[in-house]
Amino acid sequence: QVQLVESGGGLVQPGGSLRLSCAASGRTLRINYMAWYRQAPGKQRELVARIFNTGSTYYTDSVKGRFTISRDYSKNTVYLQMNSLKPEDTAVYYCNAGVAGLPDTWGQGTQVTVSS
Repeated sequence: QVQLVESGGGLVQPGGSLRLSCAASGRTLRINYMAWYRQAPGKQRELVARIFNTGSTYYTDSVKGRFTISRDYSKNTVYLQMNSLKPEDTAVYYCNAGVAGLPDTWGQGTQVTVSS
């Protein structure tokens, strides 16, 4: 099994920045990719960004140029650097890992609120 623990959420003003972290533990060698999802009140959970073991990345259109996903393999941690935050970025952000031979793994979520 793999366990994920997120941190770094909080309240920030529009235009500000936050960095989310997600630390993985357990059978981390079986992780094929890691990702960040978010879910705003009344909306479905959506994929924000994903990073594969090859280093390739994916971003949803609404965050391109503002968010950056990265991974530190020595720390088994994935980051989401969020710049130029907008009120519409307000959501609970969830870390996700695709693990070979196992169902997708999720963290507990961290709240990000963008408001003046």
